[in-house]
Amino acid sequence: MRNALAPTAVLLLLAACSRSSEPTPVAAPPEQLSGPASVVHAADPKAAAQLLQGWHGVEQGSWRWTQKQFSVALKPPGGGQPATLQLKFSLPDVLIQRLQSITLSATVNGTPLPPQTYQQAGAQVYTQSVPGAALVGEAVRVDFTLDKALAPGDADHRELGVVVSSVSLE
Repeated sequence: MRNALAPTAVLLLLAACSRSSEPTPVAAPPEQLSGPASVVHAADPKAAAQLLQGWHGVEQGSWRWTQKQFSVALKPPGGGQPATLQLKFSLPDVLIQRLQSITLSATVNGTPLPPQTYQQAGAQVYTQSVPGAALVGEAVRVDFTLDKALAPGDADHRELGVVVSSVSLE
């Protein structure tokens, strides 16, 4: 009787093992379930949906060029509280040599923020306070505008504004 049950037991074990090799569904990471982020790293593939317009592709795995006008969607802090908008970017030497200076301005959900002018190459930060009245909804639209940008040319067929690494609303 034991010999007759042995093949059945082996078949049951094999069937159980084959089921365990099937892929297990993986739940989406919490950051994907929570909607838009309040901090967007320009090179992060998960952030691409929040980069609304005026952005070029990721370069060197860490930053993106913008056009003269570019927009991003950001998650505001809760409760309509004021926040700080921060854009971290670089101005390459060639940009400053050709344009001398660049003035950057922004609006958050249509509310204008003060412009800031940059005259030196290198790492820069645009930081402005945003009134709580502009921070309503699950996401807010932030529109950036440069007073000038490099026009498309022979070396690069794109309009080039600034080199962005991140933008945040905290």
